[in-house]
Amino acid sequence: MSDVFAVDWSTVPAPQDDGLARHLPGKSLPPLALKSTDGDLVDLSLLSGRSVVYAFPRMHRPDGPVTDGWFEIPGAPGCTPQSCAFRDHAAQLKAVGATYIFGLSTQDTQDQRETVDRLHLPFPLLSDDDRSFTHALSLPTFEIAGMVLLKRLTLIIKNGMIEHVFYPVFPPDRNATEVITWLGHRQ
Repeated sequence: MSDVFAVDWSTVPAPQDDGLARHLPGKSLPPLALKSTDGDLVDLSLLSGRSVVYAFPRMHRPDGPVTDGWFEIPGAPGCTPQSCAFRDHAAQLKAVGATYIFGLSTQDTQDQRETVDRLHLPFPLLSDDDRSFTHALSLPTFEIAGMVLLKRLTLIIKNGMIEHVFYPVFPPDRNATEVITWLGHRQ
């Protein structure tokens, strides 16, 4: 992970549980195909087994500017550390029952492919750039600089139904180990 994305979590405002994800556990997923960085269309409602889907606001490129005010938004910073943690723990996640691992954002697939390549992610990122999945599930969002972005959360999906939600997620670099612990108790 580049030092550009190193974060001192004690200086970042922590997100509070605003209740915007309480409706999700037990909800069936809509039959919607999401564009994937591996070139496929993925309909999460059709996948068998457990899927881990971590949603993040947006990846900033290391050669580009960070959105003004980004570090003042509770829960916004940390997309790279979170993705790297899921990358580094992918084998452990599979070992405790994750059949699939995906990242999800409202960024387009081209931006996401750069992220997959740069961070060497062993799993695809899914694009909800038209926000159809976000709207269908009423996922929590926020707006900045004219963009509507997902608030950070992680869905555990079992056979097309949301089994558990991690929300709010903070600090993001610990989310993968929290998911491993949760899944480990359900084997």
